[in-house]
Amino acid sequence: MNIGFVGVGRMGANMARRLKDRSASGGHVTAVYDSNRKAATGLAAELGCAAAQDLSEVTAESDMIFTVVTDDSAMRQIFSGTGDNLLVNARGKLFINCATISPQAHVDVEKLANEAGAETLEACMASSITQARAGKLYLMCGGNEKAFRIAEPILKELASTVRFIGKAGEAAKVKALVNMVMNINTAGLAEGLALGAALGLDLTMLREVFSQTGANSRVLETDGEDMQNREHSCFFSAGHAAKDSGIALELARSLSLDLPLARATKEQYDRMIAEGLGELDKSGIAELTFKDRHKHSGDRL
Repeated sequence: MNIGFVGVGRMGANMARRLKDRSASGGHVTAVYDSNRKAATGLAAELGCAAAQDLSEVTAESDMIFTVVTDDSAMRQIFSGTGDNLLVNARGKLFINCATISPQAHVDVEKLANEAGAETLEACMASSITQARAGKLYLMCGGNEKAFRIAEPILKELASTVRFIGKAGEAAKVKALVNMVMNINTAGLAEGLALGAALGLDLTMLREVFSQTGANSRVLETDGEDMQNREHSCFFSAGHAAKDSGIALELARSLSLDLPLARATKEQYDRMIAEGLGELDKSGIAELTFKDRHKHSGDRL
């Protein structure tokens, strides 16, 4: 099966590399595309595939196309942009959409694809860059179950866990909640460590106690030491955290449900963006809470 990629940033590129490594399993990366032309040509040279100049070229060269774009606007553009888009001559193609976007965007794109004789599947990722490269993603899928079964063998080359959630938009709802809770946990951990530091506690000891008690979390494992050491190399950016919390809050607003913790967390990530820290990892939220880091004076930023 010929496979294309649209959006080859940190996640998309590593997914393509993984499938290149596993090409003996039946998936061959034939074309990549990115709005950053340099990213596309560099990865294409590495993988030995085409660096498509047009979206329609990716569709023509591929049976299955993975998309990993930034937001609803980018998603709608690649599927319905005037002149060039992925649905030009797309009959019989299968699009696997991995971005964290609104559930409604997935529903709308499925409708557009079906009208063009194509199928879509959302494959929402609850993982990061290293898992993408190692084939250890956690994928939550939504859409037509027949399309899911067709894609499943390839998805299993990318993921250690592949779950079918339900119709289009359902997996995106789950992903929004995953990231909402993760972001709240991240903000809470930053505040706990910041208060510990202000109290003069040893933070290595404090993290160990957290890990052995009710304060434990996956975020403690991934971000706790980085918060302590001010190491915020980006795996999941503060900008993306703000966007994803916003998706969850919009879902809550549509149901007249108030989520004060989610709202406060988004406000913190919005503040990071406003202060020029949006490209730091989400762990960088600690820079807003530690007393001695006000205005981000540390030399590791």
